Amino acid sequence: MPVDPAAFAEALRQYAAGVCLLTVRDDIDDVGTTVSSVMSVSARPPLVAVGLTADGYPAEVLGEVGRCALTVLAAEHAIVASRFSSAGRPSARHLLESVPWSRAAGSGAIVLDGGLAALDCRLDRLVTAGDHVVALLEVDAVPVLTADADPLLRLRGRWTDGAGGPVRRP
Repeated sequence: MPVDPAAFAEALRQYAAGVCLLTVRDDIDDVGTTVSSVMSVSARPPLVAVGLTADGYPAEVLGEVGRCALTVLAAEHAIVASRFSSAGRPSARHLLESVPWSRAAGSGAIVLDGGLAALDCRLDRLVTAGDHVVALLEVDAVPVLTADADPLLRLRGRWTDGAGGPVRRP
């Protein structure tokens, strides 16, 4: 019996996931998107996997450029996460006008200064998985590591903090 897509989506909404900002710098602009499907794959070599919509622009640009950065977002970044999850969003730099950021040394991609952690990555390969691709990323550097704030989580379609409470606007 086939699984109902709505039931499948609702089941996965019950799983709290950390939220990251994936950014790519190409010759034209900076591209970014929020991702909550990130997992550690290997410590030697350091590898992470990220799920991206297969026909989305971030996956296309990552495939062409081959480098990116991942910033693990703090609860205070809920507004940033919302901006980067909206359809038809402008350049990453425009979405971060009031947010301190810098560039990762290897990829040149944007990393948020107040992120809990950041990973400067090189694309190992893209694997097609249904309507998504899994980007296998080799981590070249960890330019930001600030684990003293609450993480931003996605649970039941809402942003929450590390204690499971709703994230309040500042």
